[in-house]
Amino acid sequence: MFRLFMITFGIFGIINTELGIVGILPQVSNVYGISASQAGLLVSLFALVIALFGPFMTLLFSGVNHKIMMIAVLSVFVICSVVGAFAPNYPTLVMARIIPAFLHPVYFSVAFIAAANSVNKDQSMKAVGKVFMGVTAGLVLGIPVTSFVADIFSLRSALLFSGAINAIAMIGIAAFLPSMPVQGRMSYSAQLGILRRPQIWLSLLASTLVMSGVFSVYSYFAEYLGQVTHMSGKQISLMLIVYGIGGMIGNLVAGYVFSKNMIRTALIFPFIFGFIYLMVDYFGRYSISMAILVLLWGIITTIGLNFSQLWITSIATDAPEFSNGLFVSFSNLGITLGTFVGGLFISYIGLEQIAWSGIILLALGAIMIVWRVRLYDMKKSLPH
Repeated sequence: MFRLFMITFGIFGIINTELGIVGILPQVSNVYGISASQAGLLVSLFALVIALFGPFMTLLFSGVNHKIMMIAVLSVFVICSVVGAFAPNYPTLVMARIIPAFLHPVYFSVAFIAAANSVNKDQSMKAVGKVFMGVTAGLVLGIPVTSFVADIFSLRSALLFSGAINAIAMIGIAAFLPSMPVQGRMSYSAQLGILRRPQIWLSLLASTLVMSGVFSVYSYFAEYLGQVTHMSGKQISLMLIVYGIGGMIGNLVAGYVFSKNMIRTALIFPFIFGFIYLMVDYFGRYSISMAILVLLWGIITTIGLNFSQLWITSIATDAPEFSNGLFVSFSNLGITLGTFVGGLFISYIGLEQIAWSGIILLALGAIMIVWRVRLYDMKKSLPH
């Protein structure tokens, strides 16, 4: 259990490094004398590198001992956090952000495999679900905690904070995890061969659209609660905590329901998610109802994250590192697409209708899910 925790803590550190910067962009602008749009490149370039290079980086390092790879990735994140904290100019800070982004998907890929292999096969999905708690914690806590550190201390302290988290995870993995050599590694051409499977592309499209549906609304979570629900800053912070609690519950629920029947859960959950968005659209102006919906929102969001990973890797068990790399890459593509679509809705329709951007994207994702199930999954069971 402690070994699984250290792997999860590494996930949290990496997500915190990726997204925590969002909460300190104003400080970056002030310290380096740049515009808000220039500072925003620290976020968009990180995601772009992951989306473009994720599968190829995981493929490149697919034969390396998993423990060694996790330590190496976290070491790079630590070093780049220190370099970024003491960056004498903005271009140096950008480079300190871009370099670890290349290795971000590698840690995710290896972490999921290490978690699944650390338990009995029938418990593997639950183990992966627990690792996803690191993702949830990073999404929910990364931005406010990093912002808090910067406000109390300095921008440099906030960047060093991210490095310290990764350093703790790196030391814990080095000290407590056994060696994890790769057994029966596939050739590069064989791993790339999974891209010839039509169900892989249907799965990638479904996962991308589901992630887009999640982030088209979540990206504007604070703005919605502030302008539509009329919550104060403190109330919004409390809602982030409620959302995080829901996310932790969702991790436990996801591991259970997917291990019971993945296909049934995959078919049902987009409709449940869409229903929650409908309720948000209808009750969004009322604080008490929104508090309840935010909890349910957090639960279903994390189930969506788990779905996106399992829906891809479940049909590419012969190339786990590469398929996990595809998940990370297309997830970031989904985040980018979802944020863009949500922004369009706000610009042309209004913030009050933002939930409909998520409903539409989830509906498109559901079509891809049904398409894959009807073509490939009706007469067989997926690995549990």
